Amino acid sequence: MDKINVEAWVGREVREGGCITDFQARKIHATLGEGAAPKHGEPLPPLWHWCAFTPDAGMEALGPDGHVKRSDLMPPVYLPRRMWAGGSLTFHRPIHVGEPLERSTRIRSLVEKQGKTGPMFLLTLDHLIYGSRGLAIEESQDIVYLEIPQSYTPPAKQDLPAAPQESVETPETLLFRYSAITFNGHRIHYDLPYTQEVEKYPALVVHGPLQATLLMRAAVREKARTPLYFNFRGVHPMFAGTACDIAMAEDDEGLALWTGQDGHQCMQARAVWEETQ
Repeated sequence: MDKINVEAWVGREVREGGCITDFQARKIHATLGEGAAPKHGEPLPPLWHWCAFTPDAGMEALGPDGHVKRSDLMPPVYLPRRMWAGGSLTFHRPIHVGEPLERSTRIRSLVEKQGKTGPMFLLTLDHLIYGSRGLAIEESQDIVYLEIPQSYTPPAKQDLPAAPQESVETPETLLFRYSAITFNGHRIHYDLPYTQEVEKYPALVVHGPLQATLLMRAAVREKARTPLYFNFRGVHPMFAGTACDIAMAEDDEGLALWTGQDGHQCMQARAVWEETQ
C-alpha cells in the first residue's frame, strides 16, 4: 500500500444498524454475565455493545485467518496479522436490550511504521453509537497489522503491580463462545493447529476484547456503577487454559486494572468515574 492509497482511506466512514435482542442478551449472559440476565428494556452491562454490530460477510469473503478480506471500510493492508491492540470509550448513557442502535465508524488515521520486528500499520477507528435517546457511546479502536513471524518471540514481560483479586478460567469453550457471540472468525481463538503452525503462537489466544470485558466487569463490581471513561491496551498475549488473573489499584485518577497470567501483565486498563479537570 503506497502513501497515496493510505491517505485516500483516512476519513472514510460507514454507518450500520444493530441491536442486542433478548435472545442475544441471554447468550452473552451465558458467556460473561453475573446475576440475572438483563431482560427486554433493561440496561446492558458496558461493552456488551461489541456484540451488536457483528460482521455479516459470506464465507467466500473470509481470508485464510478467518477475518473478512475486504470491506467498504477496512483498508487492504498487505500485512497478514491483524489484532485489536486497544481502545478507549466514553459512556454517555446506557443502551438497553431490544433498543435499536446505529453506529457511525470513521477512519481517523492509518500510519505505517517500522517496529522492532518489522513493518507495521496502526489503524485507528472512531465509533459513535447512538440509541433511541441519542449518543450513547463514543469509542476509539486501535488495530495493528504485522508480519507473521517465523517463530514465537514474546514481548518483554511486565510484572503485575498489584496482587490479583480474581482469577477467571480461560477454557477453549470460553474462547469459542466469545467468538460466537461477537461472530469473530479469527482462527487464533479456536483453531489450535492454525494458531501454532501458521501464526506461531504456542496456544490459543484469549481475545483482547474479552479481557477488556472481564476488566470492565470487575470495575463495575468494585464501584457498583458504569464508569464515564474506560481505556485499555494489550501488552502481552494471553493464552487459553491458564487462569486470567485480574488485579486493580485505586489512585487519584480512578481505577487502574490489569489482566495477567503467571504473574505478568497481559492487558492494562483504566476506569474513571468522575470528570477530570
